[in-house]
Amino acid sequence: MENGAIFDLLKSLKSEVDRRIFEFLPSAHEIPEIDLLYQMMRDYPSRLGKGLRPGLLLIFNRAFGGVDERALTTAAALEIFQNWIVIHDDIEDQSDLRRGLPALHIKHGVPLALNAGDALAGKMWELLLQNRGIIGPEMTMAVFDEFLNMYSHTTAGQHIELNWVAARKWDLAESDYFEMCRRKTAWYTVITPCWTGSLIAGIDMAMRDAFIDFGMDLGVAFQIQDDVLNLAGDINKYGKEIGGDLWEGKRTLVIIDLLRKCSGKEREFIIGILNKEREKKSQGDIDKVLGFIKRYGCIAYAAGISQSLARRAQQTFMDSIDSSADPHYRQVIIDLIDFMVSREL
Repeated sequence: MENGAIFDLLKSLKSEVDRRIFEFLPSAHEIPEIDLLYQMMRDYPSRLGKGLRPGLLLIFNRAFGGVDERALTTAAALEIFQNWIVIHDDIEDQSDLRRGLPALHIKHGVPLALNAGDALAGKMWELLLQNRGIIGPEMTMAVFDEFLNMYSHTTAGQHIELNWVAARKWDLAESDYFEMCRRKTAWYTVITPCWTGSLIAGIDMAMRDAFIDFGMDLGVAFQIQDDVLNLAGDINKYGKEIGGDLWEGKRTLVIIDLLRKCSGKEREFIIGILNKEREKKSQGDIDKVLGFIKRYGCIAYAAGISQSLARRAQQTFMDSIDSSADPHYRQVIIDLIDFMVSREL
């Protein structure tokens, strides 16, 4: 499938997921303050997004003989997870934009945005419990366990990254970055969607380790591509602030590669800029760091690592997972792997 066809498939699946979400989330209340909470809870889910994670869940469910009706509620809960966690992420990173629009805390302030994220988190668990009448109590608890595991890994990975910034830690190896990505990104972006969708379809539990290996590589590849787009993407497609990672002082593969390649004096200068508080940085500062990144070919280097990891994930899928997959969806998944590391948004 061409990237356009993959995008159309994800869009179609997301429309079904969104329908389930908006049927479930409260929409209005007679008390104005609670009504505002409900509108804030529906804000991020209403914004244009790829729907990659619930799309992966539904595609893998189909690939192993499942039907959408049994997996749709779990896919909707996963999308709610994505939305509430990025409300908090935007606050922690001091991001200004989310999906091309002002972040929720920019629109309403940090306290209200935090509370809306907390409220969405509660609704996610509530929605998952509705699975009892759809996939039965035993499978519901199995899915619940997978979400708890995802939650634990994701928040641990986020804490690693936030602590690097707080501690002004720059002496990092690529292996440190990969470990952070495996926890922060791989579980909720790839492993949990793909495995949970397949689990609901009835796949053998013995396959779980293969899914983890597959998802670790593809999840890191996806995060690297996201880091690349943050520096070299089109804001109208990417939907987040271009260069935001530099404003926020994030430790990415691009920056780790830059600090390894540059001279000692350049390293000191670059770290001096990145260590500044966001409000004390200037566009000139950011442009200088971008100049070094381009000079040393760091974006191309990171993109190459992303492609290599994606190829390894694809090989793991073909060697260890796809033997019992529906042939049509087997090819869809292979094409989707390429899409995840070649996308422009």
